Amino acid sequence: MEIEPLMEEECVSLFDSSKNRIKTLQIKSRALSRPAQEILSKYEQTQASTTLKKTIWAIGGGKGGVGKSLFSANTAIALAQQGYKVLSIDLDLGGANLHTCLGVPIPSVTLSDYISKKVVNIKDIIVKTPIPNLSLISGAQDEIGIANLKQTHKNMLLKSLENVEADFILLDLGAGTSFNTLDFFIAADQGFLVALPEPTAIENTYRFIKSVFYRRLSMFEETFDIQHLINQAHSAKMSQSTSSPLELIKKIKSNSPKIGQLIEQEMGKMHLNLIINQVRNQNDRDLGFAIEKVAKSYFGINVHYAGYLEYDSAVWQSVKRKTPLMKEFPNAHVAQNIQRITSTILKGLS
Repeated sequence: MEIEPLMEEECVSLFDSSKNRIKTLQIKSRALSRPAQEILSKYEQTQASTTLKKTIWAIGGGKGGVGKSLFSANTAIALAQQGYKVLSIDLDLGGANLHTCLGVPIPSVTLSDYISKKVVNIKDIIVKTPIPNLSLISGAQDEIGIANLKQTHKNMLLKSLENVEADFILLDLGAGTSFNTLDFFIAADQGFLVALPEPTAIENTYRFIKSVFYRRLSMFEETFDIQHLINQAHSAKMSQSTSSPLELIKKIKSNSPKIGQLIEQEMGKMHLNLIINQVRNQNDRDLGFAIEKVAKSYFGINVHYAGYLEYDSAVWQSVKRKTPLMKEFPNAHVAQNIQRITSTILKGLS
């Protein structure tokens, strides 16, 4: 595959992972015979000059009802109990219920008020929770169309989070693979994927990982003219290993080593953690390791099996009482599971 040299003043758009947004670079040269080297050099300069002020965790699930809000809410509580200032944001815009998991009545102002500009400052939609150090931005309520955010709205929200006082910001995402979910998941420093030990949930977990891979890769396709390779691999089934995402990266590296190396490095920066919920036996526990292995061999993505949550009646009891699990049943097995997973992730960041 021949890549044409870039002409004078041509713009190159790349995903700047240190600022969680698309970065437009001006390449000033009459003609670049080695575009990949120039792009890589310019890109590395921008990476070195910017840093994130907050740590953002995103919690998603390929299938609805897998327990992502349960994990999101109680992980936020676990962080707050360790003294961190935490902000939880309900981004399940089609079915927001994180406030219930945190024991908070439906707030009078929600994310929809900020998106629609009824509220100008994002700090004005932040509400307190019964948990010290933990605040909440509730998801959209009863506003048709708000679930389908425009790119400008997503950029506005991510930008506004730079002005929020918090050590950790947790994004509780909607289920599935909509662009909203994928974009916020990719924008986070750490992504958590919650799954159940059931065939349908496992299938949707693989679909979610694949969608994350191609959504991230799409940020490079026009710049490097690799659309045809992406389309070929994206339409292939998992049984067709010759067109797997991992083989796609190898093809790009074969055609253009520098571009392939840049893309490979960017894909390698994704931090995806897997949580298996409602575990009942050893086979359920071991499922996480199997998914971890397939993700590496087929997608070339490092999925970290962060841990499991045991099946526990304390979960539905806390939901029924509309009280946080970690507060109502702090000694329950599932509460201890969440504490252990949170501590393990924090140790990995230190």
